[in-house]
Amino acid sequence: MLTIARELVDKIVAHGRADHPDEACGVIAGPVGSDRPERFIPMENAERSPTFYRFDSMEQFRVWREMDDRDEEPVVIYHSHTATEAYPSRTDVSYASEPNAHYVLVSTASEDDVEFRSYRIVEGVITEEPVKIVEAYG
Repeated sequence: MLTIARELVDKIVAHGRADHPDEACGVIAGPVGSDRPERFIPMENAERSPTFYRFDSMEQFRVWREMDDRDEEPVVIYHSHTATEAYPSRTDVSYASEPNAHYVLVSTASEDDVEFRSYRIVEGVITEEPVKIVEAYG
């Protein structure tokens, strides 16, 4: 189960809406081994596409190095789907290289409703998991 602060959910949704109609993407880092998302890191979609996202390789290298320096890991890797449900595509699965990460998808297809879902993706297998939104971590 993903436990995540409401403030971070709001930031993911806001990033998705701001980049719409292109897909938004980013990471939420947390202390190594904690499974607690803390530091919101919006990233640029190098593809600038409404149907596909890819981290810029230099930005990803910099962000991952910074996480290493801070004893952090990517707890959440997120992106938006602009016209479809919040479910991983075949391409999303092929790029899922962090077996301990929660892969969060938010759909910005509707202006009124938000679909916010989380998955574990390990060796090509998609497993949806519950999301618990908290006001603050206890």
